[in-house]
Order: sequence, then structure tokens, then C-alpha cells
Amino acid sequence: MELAKYFLNPKDSIKDAIKVIDSGAAQVALIVNSKLKLLGIVTDGDIRRAILADVKLSEPIEKVMTKNPITLTKKTEDHAYGLMQKYAIHHVPVVDKENIIQDLVVLDKLIQKPKFENPVVIMAGGKGERLRPYTENCPKPMLEIKGQPMLEIILRRFIEHGFSNFYFSVNYLKEKIINYFEKGERWGVKINYLEEEFPMGTAGSLSLLPKSIDKEILVINGDVLSDIDFSKLLNFHLKKSNSVTLCAKNYEVSIPFAVLNNNDGLLCDIQEKPSFTYLINAGVYVLSPSSLQMIPREFYNLTELISQLLEKSKPVSVFPLHEVWEDLGTIDSLANSNK
Repeated sequence: MELAKYFLNPKDSIKDAIKVIDSGAAQVALIVNSKLKLLGIVTDGDIRRAILADVKLSEPIEKVMTKNPITLTKKTEDHAYGLMQKYAIHHVPVVDKENIIQDLVVLDKLIQKPKFENPVVIMAGGKGERLRPYTENCPKPMLEIKGQPMLEIILRRFIEHGFSNFYFSVNYLKEKIINYFEKGERWGVKINYLEEEFPMGTAGSLSLLPKSIDKEILVINGDVLSDIDFSKLLNFHLKKSNSVTLCAKNYEVSIPFAVLNNNDGLLCDIQEKPSFTYLINAGVYVLSPSSLQMIPREFYNLTELISQLLEKSKPVSVFPLHEVWEDLGTIDSLANSNK
């Protein structure tokens, strides 16, 4: 394995680590000194915990790295799979007696990727009002990104992570979607359609799912593209035993003016053009089968379902994203994606 692309020093930023994790197949960053002595590792989970803790991405990676990680030597490398099972980890660095990095064992390389029977619902029924005139004769999810419908890109990414059971929620110009994808044979998957007789929002069409579904359902908006590992999202949800898990993305708002803080007319301090970071809804969800029972067969949004669950003190978790994420609901965002 070419290890150099995973190396960072402890003073590099968390943002640098995100780039390494997202660009490398191993999904890990190795923190080393100038002599390549292993100081720690940073994984997908470390990044998500940092985001939830409001740690700034400009902070040094040593703040969130796992120090003194579990390691092996060349002589004990055969024990990697057992260690991964015992400690529920996906990466084991291989070091020499001086703790100099020699190799990296990755769980995905040792085992075949799992297959998931969980239904995936892609919301593809919207009119795409913000994308007119492009959507006058084309449903929004069929608009092309570099020559490929965005709906097909979403489909292929789920397939890459082991999913094969799909439902497309369709309404506006639905024939163009159904005629293109048919039953999914071209991709080796099964596609069914939730045909809305009227617009049903971001959740109403889930009431059209078969009542026999007894597995967690993944739901994604048809104009969202992301490099999320959907299998990790599902596993996160299952471990938490939640009613709903929703994905969230950091969104930064910059104030182009100096902000004044005062107390009863007396100036306390002044902040020059401050920035604020918020977690926003990323339009990707996992729902427990029981939560479907709360969805009426009418116009209804997933945010309404989540509010009702919170009122009933049902657990709802947040899965923070560090991966590439784009909402392609506007002309500008669509143009930027094609660039």
C-alpha cells in the first residue's frame, strides 16, 4: 500500500485530515513525525465526533486523533482480523520496534463488502421550480451532471455500498424516470415506484411503501449528491437504536460587517466580520420501520415526522457529514457541479 498519501503531522488541521480521509480508499489519516514514527490515527468516527463537539476545522489534528492506537508488527500481522473484531475497529497500523510505520491493514480489504436488503427510497417527484427553465420538460432528478442523470449517480453510489432494493418516489413527468430506469435490470438491482397521485412532500409518499417492510429504510432527496458511505450511516443508526437518524452538514454563515455586542446601550465588544457555523439538514435519513406508521397519506414532510417524534421523546440522532455534499436544487449549484 502507498502509505505516504495518508500521512499528516500533528500540527496539520482537521480540515487537512478530512481531505486525506475522503480522498483515500483506506478512509484514515496516519499522524507521524518527521521520522515516520506513528503518533496517532484519525478515522471517520473521530472527525464526526469533532464536528458534533463544535471543534473548529482549523484546529490541529492532534486535538482529535486517537493517540497510541492498536498496532501490529510484521510478525503478528496475521492477527489483524481478530483484533478488528475484538475492538470494533477498521484499521490496524503495522509498525516496527521503533514504532515506525510499515504498513496499514484495512478491514475492507480482508472481507467482502456486505450486501444490504434495506429499502432505499429516493425522492424524485418534485417539480424543480428553482431550476426552471431546465425542468419545464425534464424532471429535476433527470438533469445531467457531466452527461449522467443525477438520479443515476445517486443510484450507483448506493449500489457501490451494497444496496439493491430501491423505491423511486415519482410524480412530475414520472414517465421519463420510469421509462429510463424501468425495473432496474440494467444495474442489477430491483426498482419499484411510489407513484404520487398528488404532491406529497418529502415524506408523504413513504405511506405508499409495502406494510410488510421490517427493515430500516434509507431516504435521500433526489437532488442531493454526496460521497457518504451509506453502509456506515446505516450501521450508525442500528447501533443507536433510533427512530430516525438524519445527516447534517456544517454550513458557515459570514457577516460582512462588524458585529456589536452591547449591554443596555454600552458597547461590550466588537467583532469584525465574524463567521458562524451551523449544522444543517443534509436531506439524507434512516427511518425505523415503526416510524412509518406515523406518516399520513397526504402532503407531509420529514421534518414534521421528526418534530412529532421529538414531542413523543423518541430518539433522533444526528450523523454529521465531512464528505463532499451538494444540494443541486438551484441553477447555480447545478452549474457548479458540472464544472
